[in-house]
Amino acid sequence: MPTKGQVEAAVTEAITKFERDYLGRGPKEARTFIIEDLVVVRLQGILSPAEQQLSHENGGVDLIKQMRSRLIESSSDALRALVTEATGTEVVSLHTDISARTGERVFVFSMADDLAAAFRS
Repeated sequence: MPTKGQVEAAVTEAITKFERDYLGRGPKEARTFIIEDLVVVRLQGILSPAEQQLSHENGGVDLIKQMRSRLIESSSDALRALVTEATGTEVVSLHTDISARTGERVFVFSMADDLAAAFRS
């Protein structure tokens, strides 16, 4: 059985690869945390140079957030499958937000089982 750190690393790797392959740019930094029945993924440095520039223009932040949200919504099944495969537990729901000011995105996956408990036993 893999360790908690190994599962967190597998999720980080899968999400980073997804960002790079599907969105064309991977994060500069990524980290995953398993907290009870939640898997939290924090990505930093995900905005392209054009998006960084756009974030300083009137309405730019909203435009970036809308576009990125739509892209994630259209691929939510693929993201759920990646996390299910990496953890061995079904994803119940997916929540995400992005800060167009800081270039940070957070994913929160609600899982069917308490993953953290499995690592304690």
